[in-house]
Amino acid sequence: MNQTSVEPAGFVDTVAVPTFTLASGATIPAIGLGTFGSDRFSMEEIAAAAALALRTGYRLVDCASVYANEDLIGPMLATTMDEEGIARDELFVISKVWNDAHAPADAVASVKKSLADLRLDYLDALFIHWPFPNTHERFAAPDARNPSSRPYIHAEFMAMYRALEDLVDSGLIRHLGVSNVTIPKLRLILRDARIAPALHEMELHPAFQQGELYQFSKDRGMVVIGYSPMGSPRRPERDRFEGDVSDMEHPVVVRIAAELGVHPAEVCLKWAAQRGHVAIPFSVKPAQILSNLRCVTERPLTPAMLNALRGVESNSRLIKGQVFLWEGSDAWLDLWDVDGTIPGWTGYGSTAAE
Repeated sequence: MNQTSVEPAGFVDTVAVPTFTLASGATIPAIGLGTFGSDRFSMEEIAAAAALALRTGYRLVDCASVYANEDLIGPMLATTMDEEGIARDELFVISKVWNDAHAPADAVASVKKSLADLRLDYLDALFIHWPFPNTHERFAAPDARNPSSRPYIHAEFMAMYRALEDLVDSGLIRHLGVSNVTIPKLRLILRDARIAPALHEMELHPAFQQGELYQFSKDRGMVVIGYSPMGSPRRPERDRFEGDVSDMEHPVVVRIAAELGVHPAEVCLKWAAQRGHVAIPFSVKPAQILSNLRCVTERPLTPAMLNALRGVESNSRLIKGQVFLWEGSDAWLDLWDVDGTIPGWTGYGSTAAE
């Protein structure tokens, strides 16, 4: 069967899907389709899944330039919107600037390429994927170091951010977002931004709830988006470490799933929507695409279940980002400002200049 002819397993009325309101007054669905295939699926399969998601009732698609599939997703979205009569303003499409495009001119070029690839006149949101201009080879070893990698340098980050603010002014971007930043970095960004970030994308699942950063972001008017919402069971081998907690095998998650008669993945997604943040699960299977969407519209978790899930928190960061470390840094903790300061060139031996 041709990839584009896969039929949805069912349909969810978009009116039933919860939404969150951005500072601008625009709304964003509480669940969307992630499009990072984790090196396990072909680009064509992922593009077909995006089309299938729209036909199932999804109206949020989370893309990124580094996923290398926007040129395939764009035509799929355009065709499906035309066939299904979906207006552009019904969709919320996200893209991201990758680490190799942090120079202001490169960031602008990246956005324009994403727009061309996605066949859109504007992006509903544009994220800076990581706060470091650090890249790595595909399938890089966990201890790999790119000699050109560097710590967070706020002045350089803001130079890029200001170029993206100009794209908001010109209408190419509706909302700016940050991703994988910490409270110390976010304080600086909020202090110096002309257009405050409207969204913050971070790793979020029951075993990694990021309570302080989560609340800090929401208190400052940002809608939070959680990636790896089910604990990223298909993450690349380089991101697997001893001691990682498997959310969908956690006894509390398994027990609640049994009580509701659902898959543990659905418990994680219900938790996200009821906690108050957007989840972006990835799947290419019609039944999973449907169940992921439907589960946030029915049979909510009880207050007792939500309280029990608070106890699943294990500080289990799965996407540690170790491939972005610079020479002179000590360990992946240097990326996350764990003592409330921003490490410099020698890790926690110095503090980055503001």
